[in-house]
Order: sequence, then structure tokens, then C-alpha cells
Amino acid sequence: MDKIKFGPDGLVPAVVQAPGGEVRMVGYMNADALARTLETGWVTFWSRSRGELWVKGETSGNRLRFLDLFLDCDADALLVLAEPQGPTCHRGTPSCFDGLAPVAWLERLETTLRARKAGAGAQGSYTQKLFHRGSERIGKKVVEEAGETALAAMALHYEPSPARREDLVNEAADLLFHLQVLLVEHGLGLKDLAEALKARSK
Repeated sequence: MDKIKFGPDGLVPAVVQAPGGEVRMVGYMNADALARTLETGWVTFWSRSRGELWVKGETSGNRLRFLDLFLDCDADALLVLAEPQGPTCHRGTPSCFDGLAPVAWLERLETTLRARKAGAGAQGSYTQKLFHRGSERIGKKVVEEAGETALAAMALHYEPSPARREDLVNEAADLLFHLQVLLVEHGLGLKDLAEALKARSK
């Protein structure tokens, strides 16, 4: 807390980022808002318009579960890592920023998969059927898609062309999708994979 350089108004900008890397919103914190965030585990801001503390999503239920906090190099801005409990923007969209980085979109997909596993969305969808059939069936699909991805890579190697390249991308996308389904089936996600890879790096 002592390292943070709050502005003349006692505030510091706080960028909220989801675990997968998607920037969800920007708010402002004062010392009390930061202390409340750390104490309760729910991201809390200072409302400049109302002149009071407010817990993001306190009314809508779309709160932000606090995970970690980072200070920028000048100590005058915060990066808040948080687990969204629903859409973050008041428009009902996940992020207050339009557009989405391709890698961050995978996090959005993971959120959708968790909802499908819980029974939300169109009943009888392909994804829900996968979850209903369980880990064994999902695992077989991962093996199947891995084989097709390898074959597509070999085809591209021997016959380089835009069409073969597109085939490889599509097969790899199928593989990644089914791998995400398998992870979600067991309560895991891409964040767990990233942490495992990070632990291996030297």
C-alpha cells in the first residue's frame, strides 16, 4: 500500500484483467477501496460520480472475485487480476472494451463450456452431449482430433498450399476445442496449463 502513488484526488486507476488475459474494465480505487478488496475478496472501487465505495456487480451479481494485484513500473496504476462472475460491462457484454484478442477469446469459450456443462444454453447441443457422455467419450474425441491434426500437418509438409494450411488450422482448432471440453469436465482450464508450463520454464 505504501508504494502506491495515489493521485491528488486520492485515486489510482485500476485495470481489471481476467485470468486468461482479457481486459474487462478500468475503474478507480482509493486506499479504502483497495483495503476493502483485499479484505473481502471482491473487487471494490471508488465511484467518482456517487462519491462512495461500490462493489462491482453488487446489484447485478456479476461480481469480480479478486485473485491478485500488480503495480506498474511507475507505481501509479494497478493491474487487478480477477475471476469474473458474469458479464463485466453494464451493456451485458463480458468486457467494457470492444473487440477481443484471439487468445483471450479462448477464455470466453471456456466460460461458455462451463455453462454448457451446467446445463445452460440450447438443450441437446453437441457440447452438452459430450459432457453427458463423460470423460471417456471426450477423451476418445481428443485422441481422434490429435490424430487428424497430425495427419493434416504431414499433408501440409508434403504439399504446401493455402488449402493444406487451412486444413491444419481447422483440425488443430477441433483438437483444442475438445481438449478444453476435457479440461472443463475435470474442473480444469487453460489457466492450469499455463501455470504448469510457466513452472517448467527456466
